[in-house]
Amino acid sequence: MNKQYDVTLITAEAYDQPTTTDWYIDQVLQEDGLVQSALEAEGLKAHRVAWSSDFDWSSSAFALFRTPWDYARNFEAFTNWLATTRTQTHFINPLATIYWNSDKHYLAELEQKGVPIPTTHFVRKGTKITLAELHQQLGWSHTVLKPTISAGGRHTYQLYPKDWASHEAVFQELIQEEDMMLQPFMNRIMDKGEIALMLVGDEVTHAVLKTAKKGDFRVQDDFGGSVKPYQPTADAIALAQQTVAACPMQPLYARVDLVWDNQNQLVVSEMEVFEPEMWFRFQPSAATILAKKIATYIQDKS
Repeated sequence: MNKQYDVTLITAEAYDQPTTTDWYIDQVLQEDGLVQSALEAEGLKAHRVAWSSDFDWSSSAFALFRTPWDYARNFEAFTNWLATTRTQTHFINPLATIYWNSDKHYLAELEQKGVPIPTTHFVRKGTKITLAELHQQLGWSHTVLKPTISAGGRHTYQLYPKDWASHEAVFQELIQEEDMMLQPFMNRIMDKGEIALMLVGDEVTHAVLKTAKKGDFRVQDDFGGSVKPYQPTADAIALAQQTVAACPMQPLYARVDLVWDNQNQLVVSEMEVFEPEMWFRFQPSAATILAKKIATYIQDKS
């Protein structure tokens, strides 16, 4: 290749050569470092940079989405960047799949293909309805409300009837700006947590169990949740593989999150194919598997 870099790892501004760090940033740097080192062990020239930087993306043959977790806060700028950068480098995973996965309406498409998901009601931008009316129409009382384009728990609210009035203003503000989604609260997440399975191609390389801190329902570690290695069942592995197979274009790597619904059945709560946290620190060999897959992919494209 006649490029300065073979692969550029895409990150967020806060994680791009930070002058000070904390435990969370240290984890991000460790994870990205494992992937970069694995790529370099395959003989690839690799580095990492924030998507929002002034980096010349034409100097890199391929760009690998890793930790661009500030995209949801500036989604218009991010989509503009995608449109421009797609002409300068080749994205891993396929760009069509990235667009599809950036909006949680993809869950409805997975369901149409037979993938079980939590019961979900989508509320279109500009809809004239109150939280009380919405819940009364659906017959739901204990729910979770969140935007369809979101990351890291942004504007994610657990709602009881007593919360409808206090959250009405923020709901009306949000629904004028973006699509929202409402789901019955998955009660088992409080005692059983959420499983995340990491896949390279259709191979499940490892899994973790995410649990919320006492009194919270958000399992992300930046909200105080805990993460530990987990041995998934055959049913969980099969569901993760079924989910990836249902993508419109097959991703090279992905994460599939599973929860137990209120009937105690495993369902897909989320799938990430363009900016998944993958907990390589619990299974460093998975970074090697990913790097080998990428090296083969690049060779096939060259």
